[in-house]
This record gives sequence, C-alpha cells and structure tokens, in this order.
Amino acid sequence: MIILVFIFGLIIGSFLNAVIWRLHTGRSLLGRSECTQCHKKIFWYDNIPLLSFFVLGGKCRQCHKKISWQYPLVEFFTAILFVLAYVQAMSYQLPVTSYQNLLTTYNLQLVTLLRNLIFISFLIIIFVFDFRYYYILDSVTIPAAVIAFIFNIALGMEWQNLIFGGIIGGGIFLAQFVFSQGKWIGGGDIRLGAVMGFMLGWKMILLALFLSYTVGAIISVALVVLKYKKFSSKIPFGAFLSSATIAVLLYGEKILGWYLAIMRL
Repeated sequence: MIILVFIFGLIIGSFLNAVIWRLHTGRSLLGRSECTQCHKKIFWYDNIPLLSFFVLGGKCRQCHKKISWQYPLVEFFTAILFVLAYVQAMSYQLPVTSYQNLLTTYNLQLVTLLRNLIFISFLIIIFVFDFRYYYILDSVTIPAAVIAFIFNIALGMEWQNLIFGGIIGGGIFLAQFVFSQGKWIGGGDIRLGAVMGFMLGWKMILLALFLSYTVGAIISVALVVLKYKKFSSKIPFGAFLSSATIAVLLYGEKILGWYLAIMRL
C-alpha cells in the first residue's frame, strides 16, 4: 500500500507543478501540459512523474532546453510527504470494543488522511510559489482556509479553537505588517497565518510559529555567513511557515513532547 501511496504522491506532485506554473503565468488550469520554454505540448510518455525527467536527461525532447529541478523535486517530496501522512493517519487507533468502534476508527483514519493530503498539497504550492517568486497567492490561501476549517470541524475540532487559531496566526503577522508599514512581511503572510490557524488550531499554531522563526533565523544567518544572502535580502518566509505547518500537522505532539523533555533537562 505504501508503494501505491508513493506513486499517487508522484502523480499529485506532477499536478502541483502544473498548477504552480499556470498560476504564475496566468494560464488556465485546464488543458494538456506543455514545455515552459517552447510551449509545445508534452507527449504522455514524456510526462511520467520523476521517471521522464531522468530518461530525458533533464531536457525537453523537442527544444532540448533544460527542465527545472523543481519538477522532480516537487514530485519526489510530495510522494514522501504523502507516505508519511499515510503512515501517521493509519497509526491512529481507538480501543476496539465493537464492530462500530472499529468502523469509526477506520473512517477517522481515512478522513484524517484525506485532510492531511489536501493540506499538504496546498502547503507545497505555497512553499514553492513563495520560494521561487516571493509571493503568496490569495487564490491559494483563501480556498485553503475554507477547506481547512470545514475538514477540521468534520473531524470534531471545536470551531472556537480554529477561529482563535486563525486570529492568532493572522493577527501576529498583521501586527508586524502594521508596525513595519509593510516592509517586513506582505499581506500574503497574514492570510497564510490565518490558514495555519485553521489547519492546526490555536495551540499547535504557536508551535508552528516557533519552529518557523527558529529555523528561518538559523538558515538566514547561515546564508548571510556563507555570503549567499545579505541581511537586507528578501527571505521567502512563507516557505518556512508552510514547512513548519506540515511538520506540526504530522508530528506536532511528538515535537512538543521532545521540546518539553529538553526543557526539563
């Protein structure tokens, strides 16, 4: 089953690549895939996730221009994250005392898995788009916020928890936006903060924000030290926020447990 989930993740990763490119260029999400360089339609056998990139040597069959490494990397990491989400969802168990209880556990596993796969897909789009283009699209964050709220309500999370999480996430970035007059962060970060709150709830968004700022600071300083960036350089903070959200979505309780254990040392 894990192999099937991995293959499914590769397929979805290929689809996410197409969505990212079409959103960036303003093209319709419908229609066949095409080369981003020569814009010729891609044959189906040249559009097999991950495999086609290496068979073609990382170049378009028709114009022979290089294909961005974004494509195999997004496909591969989407597949890996889908497998991790599957393992995490299937590990959730209720004490089995009756057939009804067993059925409830199975349904919860499936809904949780579907929720996490959808959340991860949105977050990957946000990660790549902000990492490459330094922009977070409302056309991604607004649907993500609505879907996150609906899914979590369906899974039994209290609406107050989600609303409070959205207020914390959006409010923190709104305060930074106002204080810096838009110099530190953009409006997209505010919407992404609200999305994080709707996905995680108010307790876990605090952990996600802590991870985002900690990892972001470490990587930013490292890039400055290695002279890849300057202190004045723009940082795609949405990439750190989306990464931390995925980590907390899948392993929030474990990460929190590790942190508390370290603090007690």
